[in-house]
Amino acid sequence: MRYASVVLDIPTRQLDGAFCYAVPDELEGAAVTGATVLVTFSHRAAVGYVASTSPEPPAGLAPEKISSVEQVLAPSAFDDVASGVAAWIAREYACPLPDAVRPFLAPGQKVRVTRASQDDPWELVCERAGAVDARWASLTPAANDFSPARTASRQRAVIDALRAGPQRVSELSATIPGASSAVAALERRGVVSVEARRVLRGSEATTLSSAAAPRPDRLTAGQQAALAAIDEARRAGRGDVVLVDGVTGSGKTEVYLAAIERSLAEGRGALVLVPEISLTAQTVGRFRSRFGDDVAVLHSRLSDGERFDQWDLVRSGRARVVVGARSALFAPLRDPGLIIIDEEHEGSYKQDKSPRYHAREVAAELARARGAALVLGSATPSLESLQRCRDGAWRGARWTRVEMPERPGDSVLPRVRVVDMAEQFRGGGRSIFSAPLVDALRGVAERREKAVLMLNRRGFANFLMCRECGCVPECPHCSTALTYHERGHMLACHSCGRSWPVRAYPDPSTACPNCGSRYLAAFGVGTQRVEDELAMLLPGDVEVIRMDADTTRAKGSHQRLLERFDAAECAVLVGTQMIAKGLDFPEVTLVGVVNADTMLKLPDFRSAERTYDLLEQVAGRAGRGERPGEVIVQTYWATHPAMRAVSAHDRSAFLDAELAERAEAGYPPFSRLANVVAWGRAEKDVRSVTDGLARAVRERVGDAPGWEVLGPADCVKARVKDQVRRHVMVKAPVDADLGALLGACVGSLGRLRGINIAVDIDAYDMM
Repeated sequence: MRYASVVLDIPTRQLDGAFCYAVPDELEGAAVTGATVLVTFSHRAAVGYVASTSPEPPAGLAPEKISSVEQVLAPSAFDDVASGVAAWIAREYACPLPDAVRPFLAPGQKVRVTRASQDDPWELVCERAGAVDARWASLTPAANDFSPARTASRQRAVIDALRAGPQRVSELSATIPGASSAVAALERRGVVSVEARRVLRGSEATTLSSAAAPRPDRLTAGQQAALAAIDEARRAGRGDVVLVDGVTGSGKTEVYLAAIERSLAEGRGALVLVPEISLTAQTVGRFRSRFGDDVAVLHSRLSDGERFDQWDLVRSGRARVVVGARSALFAPLRDPGLIIIDEEHEGSYKQDKSPRYHAREVAAELARARGAALVLGSATPSLESLQRCRDGAWRGARWTRVEMPERPGDSVLPRVRVVDMAEQFRGGGRSIFSAPLVDALRGVAERREKAVLMLNRRGFANFLMCRECGCVPECPHCSTALTYHERGHMLACHSCGRSWPVRAYPDPSTACPNCGSRYLAAFGVGTQRVEDELAMLLPGDVEVIRMDADTTRAKGSHQRLLERFDAAECAVLVGTQMIAKGLDFPEVTLVGVVNADTMLKLPDFRSAERTYDLLEQVAGRAGRGERPGEVIVQTYWATHPAMRAVSAHDRSAFLDAELAERAEAGYPPFSRLANVVAWGRAEKDVRSVTDGLARAVRERVGDAPGWEVLGPADCVKARVKDQVRRHVMVKAPVDADLGALLGACVGSLGRLRGINIAVDIDAYDMM
């Protein structure tokens, strides 16, 4: 008899680790690592996941006292290596083990046990997206000698239709009433054969012209150096990391494609992560143009069924290249030789729900466990990655940085101009567009080219303010000012998602919630307002396309908007930061940043780094074709090092000052940082919990060098959805086991009623 180590899917920190169950002989072939099983725990039915199996029970445990696995609910979704990575995630990010296992499960799998009341028995509820088969009908050789009865008009119509070739039974039924029963009758006579064929959902192609990946005549020197370093890391087979530090448009994608070709030639696969869903259509198009049906795509905008189809292609081995967003990292690719993270600096690689992992760190652990190479690509690498490359190693893996300073062919970096909006205001300018940007936009329209305008804030205005008393309407459920959306004339909260018609907030008879004045003015700028101003500024034949969270809610909307921009003769794409990276349109000759300061003054130590990254990335969208590009950055802080670095394409102008500040304050990359947030409806209970947590952490770390506990204090967003929020921040040495310490401290608080706690290791969200 074999024994299974089972992770119970019970949401509590009190159950730390896996439990041993005996595997009956009849389930031995199914209850393997990665299988979902039904077991009994504490006299009730429970769902669990097999983390490993063994021929012997744990030492000191009598076999006759071990309960048995009762049922296998779903086949294996991951192997022993993935199981080990899940256990590492649980330790590293201080999350319950079942939370760390769930990302590896089949898409759409929601398995639980429930009962209607205390007196009813437990029942299994299993909702899982599965394969879909279509029934195809085709004629057999016997059809040549078969003649339907004179009254069998449906059979005759079906045979005539199938003489042109096999067809889906559903399609026949749509055109021939009663075709399904006719096909069944013909099948019984051996005239028609019916077979099930797998249907792949959500595999539409894109018409984006930039989605093709023609093979270049030759690689640049930087591309050749990067490819050589990747080959060396792959051959080493120990999880070595190559940071491809290439300017925008330097051909990093071609390096990825060439490296993947070599990995496939060795019989190994590849994982490719991109930061934004909006990049998926272009990226997948490029990879499919090179590798065909060997590519599977996984991201959150696919339905459960579509994701399952793509996931199952990988599990079955029919697809060996996986492309997708953060969650694609957990695809069941058995033997990856390469793991590639494009735009590795992006904050979207940090998961904001349990398990709060960073894709870069999990990818490094997965590469080490699989014996693969990890490739990080960016024009603006994260400070953490740059620091590890300076050190040369991190957690037993070698880190190498390769520069790609030039663009292929005759393409050059765009000219960047920083416009001081304070000077524009003093000179009489009152428009949201500076004079240089207005002239540049009109020039684009005259030359019939394309432009991209970025503003990292959706809506028409940041907020409304009463002209008489200065009141700014806030969300009654969150400590957040409401954003004014002119489309629909409403105020929306971007924290909880609620919205109110302007005339009805907070009372239909008044406009200002404080004094009742009807003189509410819009302050700040949003993408809707930029869209409206452009429509008035430019000729009517210039298409203005807005791309933000409001216009991309619907499935497939990212791809449709980009295809519309690609197909237009002359157009301006207005959007938030989702348009700032990865997009490749050679016709774009102008990039404008309407307000570069939106993130610069946030209470976050990474605000300057994020601003520089965003500006450098969006600037790289210009001049990627034969025509030179121009970038105009509007700001009220033109002397900031990030602005100077972008205008000169000189990263050191920003990096030196930023690293000096980080080192002095003890922030990453010179430390590790955790943010532990507690929230609940009762402020007194939240304060008590955070006070106890801070006290427990201080007692454990004592006077150890490199440790610092900040808080507890109210979060910047002190209230969201009527929940009070407080947090404790912990700085630790770069080699500290921060997750284990904080997990133990949170566990020591015991069961907390009405209070939720989130432990965010290597935190990116300080709000």
